[in-house]
Amino acid sequence: MKGFVEDIEDLTESNKDFRRVLYTGKNLQLVLMSLKAGEEIGEEVHAGHDQFFRVEKGKGEVWIDGVRTKIKSDHAIIVPAGARHNVINTGEKSLKLYTLYAPPEHRDGVVHPAKPEVEAKEDHFDGVLTEDGPGTKI
Repeated sequence: MKGFVEDIEDLTESNKDFRRVLYTGKNLQLVLMSLKAGEEIGEEVHAGHDQFFRVEKGKGEVWIDGVRTKIKSDHAIIVPAGARHNVINTGEKSLKLYTLYAPPEHRDGVVHPAKPEVEAKEDHFDGVLTEDGPGTKI
């Protein structure tokens, strides 16, 4: 097993993609996100997934079950499974963050340069892990 060891701050701050899956383990997944000014993830609920966000750069708001909280660099957010949530960039520059899904939510290696691509594609986790390589499922 190789695991994942990288400078997450540098990777997050240099990321320009709306969503980029970096690592998929059996019980956890690491994903980079970059939201343009005024952009949002979109309201969602993960019935069986807890989710952690870490804001590296920028400012915005997070909504969790109707409660709105301002967020900025260095803030951490935990969204429990079953909570309706959204992250919105309220700043003038990109909001750079990473998220951990537990268990994984997306197919390993998925890259969506822009949000419209997310809405047009189905990319839910298919059981393939980073360590397994293509074609191996849990």
